[in-house]
Amino acid sequence: MSNQPQFRALSLGAGVQSSTLLALSAEGVLPRVDYAIFADTGWEPGSVYSHLDRLEKEIATPAGIPVLRVSSGNIRSDALNPDHRFASMPLHILNKDGRPGMIRRQCTGEYKVKPIKQKVRELLGYPHPTRVPKGVFVEQWVGISTDEFHRAKDADVKYMRNRHPLLDMYWSRADCVRYLTSLGLADTPKSSCLGCPFHGNSQWRHIRDTSPSEWADVVKFDEAIRQGNARANASGSRLLGEAFLHRSRVPLSQAPINHVTAAERAALRIGADEADVLENGVEDGCSPWACRGDSDVLTQDDFGLAT
Repeated sequence: MSNQPQFRALSLGAGVQSSTLLALSAEGVLPRVDYAIFADTGWEPGSVYSHLDRLEKEIATPAGIPVLRVSSGNIRSDALNPDHRFASMPLHILNKDGRPGMIRRQCTGEYKVKPIKQKVRELLGYPHPTRVPKGVFVEQWVGISTDEFHRAKDADVKYMRNRHPLLDMYWSRADCVRYLTSLGLADTPKSSCLGCPFHGNSQWRHIRDTSPSEWADVVKFDEAIRQGNARANASGSRLLGEAFLHRSRVPLSQAPINHVTAAERAALRIGADEADVLENGVEDGCSPWACRGDSDVLTQDDFGLAT
């Protein structure tokens, strides 16, 4: 039984860290990856799609690294389609008794992890439900820097072994930004869904102030999911409360996104660091194996492809 991977694949979210890994591999600083796999939720910001196109044209293709775009569907459309099973987003909930809550996060498993697993199995020659033989695996690179080392974790299947080269290099996010800047990629965006409930105020403001069409889109979506996703409503499982994109649990069009209010800081008993997260969001975007909402641990039963 060989202890060597069948190939190397980069989980490419097109954010700062994964863009750095792609460039380091393309330049020969790190070994060459065989594939860069981008899981498309169908609802990424336009800036992410533009950056991905540029990465493919200027970095990956000249180095002979194929960029593979995979998808399980459009997360926005699926949430509003009563005929489609929907993997829930971590929406902020206001229960009927006034207590706050959050819907369990399943979107990362369905729209990020699942399509990557499917593509890896296809490349290995063992599409689901064919069993991957024991000892057959790929080395998968995940963009985690030293600032977020606690988010590094193993894959939940034996045919994928996660590696975190930025941790091996002791690179922080600032190191990545400096490196990308030297390549003319200083404007690398955060990678996450346009309407991700984990956005900080600054991300919501950026959408509002720089892209009126995308702002109108998320405001409309926020209004549409007030009673939960369409499939649940159609099946009689209406949400017992109200759902919101913004943590304030008021309509996004009215949410206090200009700053973290003093009242909010006092109510949450938070310090400067926590307030910074509420303002700016977590530094890194949404990675399949390091989502910002990973307090809800994915299991193989969520979206298997485990055999």
